Amino acid sequence: MTTDKMSTAGEMEHDRMKKFKNRGKNVEILRRQRIDVSIELRKAKRDEQILKRRNISSFPDGEPSLQKLAGMNDHAMTIEEIVKGINSPDSLLQLQATNGARKLLSRAWKPPLDEIIEAGLIKRFVEFLGRDDDAALQFESAWALTNISSGTSAQTEAVVEGGAIPALVNLLSSPYMYISEQAVWALGNIAGDGPLYRDAVIECSTVPSLLGLVQPDVPIGFLRNITWTISNICRNKNPHPPLQTVQQILPTLIQLLHYEDETLLSDACWAVSYLTDGPNDRIEEVVRTGVLPRLVQLMLKDKLALLTPALRAVGNIVTGTDSQTEAALEAGVLSVLPKLLKHHKSCIRKEAAWTISNIAAGPTMQIQQLITCGVIAPLIELLETVVHLVQCGVLGPLLNLLSNTDAKLILVTLESLSNIFLAGEQLGETDKLCLLIEEFNGLEKIEALQFHPNSTVYETALKLIEKYFLDEEEEVTNLQAEVANGEPSF
Repeated sequence: MTTDKMSTAGEMEHDRMKKFKNRGKNVEILRRQRIDVSIELRKAKRDEQILKRRNISSFPDGEPSLQKLAGMNDHAMTIEEIVKGINSPDSLLQLQATNGARKLLSRAWKPPLDEIIEAGLIKRFVEFLGRDDDAALQFESAWALTNISSGTSAQTEAVVEGGAIPALVNLLSSPYMYISEQAVWALGNIAGDGPLYRDAVIECSTVPSLLGLVQPDVPIGFLRNITWTISNICRNKNPHPPLQTVQQILPTLIQLLHYEDETLLSDACWAVSYLTDGPNDRIEEVVRTGVLPRLVQLMLKDKLALLTPALRAVGNIVTGTDSQTEAALEAGVLSVLPKLLKHHKSCIRKEAAWTISNIAAGPTMQIQQLITCGVIAPLIELLETVVHLVQCGVLGPLLNLLSNTDAKLILVTLESLSNIFLAGEQLGETDKLCLLIEEFNGLEKIEALQFHPNSTVYETALKLIEKYFLDEEEEVTNLQAEVANGEPSF
């Protein structure tokens, strides 16, 4: 791991600690959410949400403009045959070859994305997007570009550099819905690559055309893709999407949040969570839409795919100003949080506890509301569970798991240690817990993970070290006398 990455990880942890509302003296930074969302509370649904999508596996039903594709290319074409056909002046050969390329790119196992790029076919696909006289060729080309842009950042870059974005935006107004839907999907893949291409998509006037597609008679499948693409346009915060774009999107996004389709709702909630993951002025843009009661309503859903992003969005909002937190309280969030502290999923319990901690850092009246709503008892239960585990001697066996070669198991173990430390902080026993872990050679095991080939393992271990084990010899010496029988006095 390079020095730059180590430095970056340290800066991220420093920022994260500043962004809890109950750290520091400046009122404006007292409520702040974590900066590193990639390895914390959103694990359960994050990967499913942020990965780019591949594509549909069959043709739209009943489209007469596609009927000439029926039975075409029953055999798999080679790259050489595809290149020859696409560069042919014969429009039928062009279509057959583009269809062959799309089929190769749609393979589930190792589609030849780089081979197609290296063959110089992206610019031809982009040219074919402008062939308004051949809907089938437009569709096949858009499908091929969608699949290429679902690959690595370098592969997405090839699509962007080939001029695909403006051509795809033009297809949003196609008279054929299946073509405009394919363009939506491709643009979603490009925007989902990161802030650079997200902004490139925005700068091509995509958003007004995209929002214009949200109509009452649009099939739910198409609406799902539109919502997913909107979500990707809202994503990433280094930098955040332009404020003007956020203001454009919000009315339609709020409209989408009142559908009942779970897939659509999940993506819409994630979009709101992205928009609230930022400064107070951005949180205010969302709060003033009046969406909070709907988010609280969605927090009551049993489906984790809905509950997780709805809770995240509300949790982000209560990192804002006292008035923004008050809006969440008025929307009824305190009627839901005690139940979520008892949720069967630990990620939800942890997220709920984080939300409560930021409310608890507010004015006396808000703290009193917290107490009245009954969150204290379930919080104590969570602490007691952790304390009991430590007292039963779980630390030794738990630390031994850090020597395992399975990265996933190591990450789960590190997360468990993080939860134990959180309980230790609540009880004022952090330093004694550190000493106990050192006695089990746990610090040595955690430090060794800084050389782990998995970057997430490295970063997570580094955070634990920086947060709890920074060497201060005087403190350690003073604390050694306080530790009795090698156990913290939980």
